[in-house]
Amino acid sequence: MSAIDILNRDTTEAAPPSTAAAQKDGDILGRIGNLETRLARTAREIDAAQAVRYRVFVDEMKAQLPLEAMRRQRDVDAYDAFCDHLLVLDRTIEGDPEDQIVGTYRLLRQDVAMANGGFYSASEFEIEGLLAKHPDKRFMELGRSCVLPEYRTKRTVELLWQGNWAYALKHGVSAMFGCASFPGVYLEGHALALSFLYHNVLAKNEWAVSALPHLARNMDLMPVEAVNPKRALMALPPLIKGYMRLGAMVGSSAVIDHAFNTTDVLIVLPISSISDRYLNYYGADAGRFAS
Repeated sequence: MSAIDILNRDTTEAAPPSTAAAQKDGDILGRIGNLETRLARTAREIDAAQAVRYRVFVDEMKAQLPLEAMRRQRDVDAYDAFCDHLLVLDRTIEGDPEDQIVGTYRLLRQDVAMANGGFYSASEFEIEGLLAKHPDKRFMELGRSCVLPEYRTKRTVELLWQGNWAYALKHGVSAMFGCASFPGVYLEGHALALSFLYHNVLAKNEWAVSALPHLARNMDLMPVEAVNPKRALMALPPLIKGYMRLGAMVGSSAVIDHAFNTTDVLIVLPISSISDRYLNYYGADAGRFAS
């Protein structure tokens, strides 16, 4: 849900590690300065990532989780048991790796999802129909995007995306999707931004996808001539702007998530839609970590 805008980033900022370093840390998916990204290695690291999620989603965004999760101060659900957990760690923080986690993403590959009851996003959006239109493709769901406030910088989101891309390369992923959120549950408060998405980056044809009928809320709230693009871009959450810069599309309807106090849209990002600029940029670094 929370992430940093990757628009207008300096592509010279990321310095790839040496081959020797990559070989030494075989499960590292990216490294920029004092930050590194990799998958969680232990149950303790997953628990620490859930604590970071709690700090952002509950303490900051006022989500209402089940009572046991609130008691434990952990954002946790059944999907955590079989998803991979991408972490960003600040290696300058003293202590164990669990103390160094400053950001996280939850990754769920299609084969794993199908073996465990499906995708998380299917509780809000018609994911099965999207998959059925692409039987030859491998999908991956991105979820629970979360970065601590003091680390919401271009460098951190660069590293998260480098990790996502390296992971996608490693597993032969053809397309990514996942929920992205606006704060709050009042649709009309986001009329400008939602209408802009609907008129400009709507997923169509074989990529078209809607919310489940009983949850679907209209995003076409303003006529196209009334939408000021500059104002709309300013009103978009940074995560969604980052997805757009990569070439993502959005589903045709939104969903109100009262538990998380958000308005959700579905992001759809075929690998083939990612611009050459970003493929070249992420590929240059992520390819080192994908084997």
